Amino acid sequence: MYKYLLITLFLAQFSFSQVSMTTYKYGYNGMELIVKSKNETIIISTFNSKKAIKDEIAQKVYDHFKNSQINSGDTISIQGNDAKVTGKCFISRKKKLISINFYYEKIEWNNGSIELYKKT
Repeated sequence: MYKYLLITLFLAQFSFSQVSMTTYKYGYNGMELIVKSKNETIIISTFNSKKAIKDEIAQKVYDHFKNSQINSGDTISIQGNDAKVTGKCFISRKKKLISINFYYEKIEWNNGSIELYKKT
């Protein structure tokens, strides 16, 4: 009897602990942050983002750039308050304008679910 109870508890724990992985096709695209100084203007744009975290992630992308932690074409992971976002970052410079484009690829929410961006 104890064996059946132990097996049932083990299977219940296993079934509730699985990570749910989903895909999404549509996200928010646009300029999220513009930083101006005497020498340059930096524009942070995000693509395929989720509305709930897009502003926070854009600020953290800027912080990574400001600390010289990213280069164009790098895949980076950024930990936010609600989720960890992984994506590609592309940087282009034209005179005093710096454009940083961050493309979401994977969002790992703190509740355990994972969302992957799927191109249409």
